[in-house]
Amino acid sequence: MDDFLTKRRKIQFGLMLFSAVMIISFSFYFYQVFFSPNILVGRQEAEITIPSGTNFNELISILDHQRILKDPVSFGFVSKLMKYQKNIRSGHYLLRPNMTNIEVVRMLRGGMQKPVSVVLNNVRIPADIAERASENLEMDQASFLDTYSNPKTPEQFGFDSSNFLAMFLPNTYEVYWNISPSHFFKRMNEEYEKFWTNERKSKAKEIGLSPIEVSVLASIVQAETNLSEEKPIIAGVYINRLNKGMKLQADPTVVYAIGDFSINRVLTIHKQVDSPYNTYMYAGLPPGPINLPEIGTLDAVLNYQKSDYIYFCAKEDFSGRHNFATNLRDHNNNARRYQNALNQRRIYR
Repeated sequence: MDDFLTKRRKIQFGLMLFSAVMIISFSFYFYQVFFSPNILVGRQEAEITIPSGTNFNELISILDHQRILKDPVSFGFVSKLMKYQKNIRSGHYLLRPNMTNIEVVRMLRGGMQKPVSVVLNNVRIPADIAERASENLEMDQASFLDTYSNPKTPEQFGFDSSNFLAMFLPNTYEVYWNISPSHFFKRMNEEYEKFWTNERKSKAKEIGLSPIEVSVLASIVQAETNLSEEKPIIAGVYINRLNKGMKLQADPTVVYAIGDFSINRVLTIHKQVDSPYNTYMYAGLPPGPINLPEIGTLDAVLNYQKSDYIYFCAKEDFSGRHNFATNLRDHNNNARRYQNALNQRRIYR
């Protein structure tokens, strides 16, 4: 009987010892799986992009392709326990060296993205914005333009299809990689509203222009010169012409109306194109901007230089500067010198 009890105690002790060892082993394994470095071990930080609709196997391929994971099996195990495998969120993410599985899963599952930059510059037409946006974002140009061209899109922000371009301001914006076109437009509207402070609105009102009209005029000024010191002067010339009821007769609006931005010399035949953007044919401002004017150009219009100038013409030295005139005789002389300079350089178009 004593031998039986002794044997039984030994078996119980052995089972207890085995269980303890197993519990310790599993505890250690679980700790290792969850809390040991498994991401970019011994490497530098990396950025990954997860497209919409990505499944877990495709995600593993993305991570494997960039040599992110030290142990894919443990990452898969943690992902399954944390119910991430069927809840993958698209986006652009920054992974740091020696992150643990649980840290990465929490980041990816929570959609904690690193923003990307969208640079809007040198924009003439909506397709240019679509191109800039699609360079660093998931959205493609087609989806951007589809949303842009939907009449309901500009209407919700107080614009129409002709002047919607005025809502966009050249700048560098930080947005999430998987932002939708509609949310992108909302962000641009927020930036537009921030720009148009009460002070700027008051200045526009003093000039007799709406914020949209300021953008339209600024786009013409921008097309006329890159020189910051001349922008307020040229803006003043156009405001003088508007106040006198004179046609703006701005060459850049003709080029925009034709749609051929390679034109270097506007001819009489060009001025005959029938378009609301042709300010040789129609008085007042065109229906919308002919480019995306810089913030500095918008402020140049709002703070235009008052003068008696009603004409200006590019200088014949091709410096980018202009000769200004208060009367037609002086303007014609300035224009003649510039036209002769164009002929000497064989610039006929």
